[in-house]
Amino acid sequence: MFANIIKNWQRKNLKDERYAFLYDKPPHDEYVCLDCETTGLNPKKDEILSIGAVIIKENKILMRKTLNIFVKPSKNVTEESIKIHQIRPIDLENARDPKDAIMELLEFIGNRSIVGYYIKFDIAMISKYTKKYIGIKLPNHSIEVSSMYYKTRPKNSEYAFVDLKFDTIMKELEIPELGKHDALNDAIMTSMIFLKLREMTPANSTFYPGQ
Repeated sequence: MFANIIKNWQRKNLKDERYAFLYDKPPHDEYVCLDCETTGLNPKKDEILSIGAVIIKENKILMRKTLNIFVKPSKNVTEESIKIHQIRPIDLENARDPKDAIMELLEFIGNRSIVGYYIKFDIAMISKYTKKYIGIKLPNHSIEVSSMYYKTRPKNSEYAFVDLKFDTIMKELEIPELGKHDALNDAIMTSMIFLKLREMTPANSTFYPGQ
């Protein structure tokens, strides 16, 4: 109930009614898995360099429905940041204007729930742009795969340590590894994690709004 109050309050700040669909009820058993490569880990000052996203419908990753966008930064990327995201200046030569990229992303996501690995960070990064362009933070429901994974692990106590590193989850679930530091590949691998974990916890509807 409290979440609905916040959502309705945010809805009043929407500057562009073309994006009112973001507040619609999400479709049944349909999701968007996304990943962002960024210049750093601070949503307040860092920027998005690339966005990869793929649609999941029922138990399938729709490889024909993917999004892979490079985003033009406001300043040149540094050598230090390239070591992290591995996106070179040459990769950004035909990058999209941030507003165009974000608007295309919103059309792609629609009102679907968003799946990701530490997805709060990606949503915070995207929300910085949506707040600027249409007056609101990204309102879509989010699903965190590391939380799903944590709940499937055997533990001796409520406070037992569980390794939640992406590589560890991939290995434990026997997910094939694609190229790293590529937003679309990361989104696809995360989609496979989500579907595998969903098979392991079919009775837990907490992860699946709209069903």
